Amino acid sequence: MVGAGLARRAGLCVLAFLAASAAGAEQVVCHYTYGGETRQLVAPPVASPYRVKSVEVGSYFHFRVVFQKWPADLASVKVYTYADRDEGLVPVHQATYPYPPPPSAAARHGFTGLHHVYEPTRDGELQYWCGLARGAKPSAEAAR
Repeated sequence: MVGAGLARRAGLCVLAFLAASAAGAEQVVCHYTYGGETRQLVAPPVASPYRVKSVEVGSYFHFRVVFQKWPADLASVKVYTYADRDEGLVPVHQATYPYPPPPSAAARHGFTGLHHVYEPTRDGELQYWCGLARGAKPSAEAAR
């Protein structure tokens, strides 16, 4: 019976380790501001960028963040901003950042710096900056 108790405790330790690892998983957190309101988009790493959807920001912008850690030659963070026009989403901004970011990425506005994206038709402005975080809860918006 001692062996069964030891095996049970070992199994519980493995489960606890896996849960702690998942809770501490590295994610990209982007802070975006539009119309005076600031929100966060939490982006976990993905194996394929094609399933990552954009989130609506106000009535005109869409914002999308793709965090890809694997394979190493494709490791990056890509941030896309789209304008929602009558003919569909049109890209107005795209930025690519290396992963892992340089050590100076602990700056006030993360590894991206503060960006301003303008849309001249409706005079809209979207601001954003992104940083890395461990264990951040994925955005409900990012799941759409």
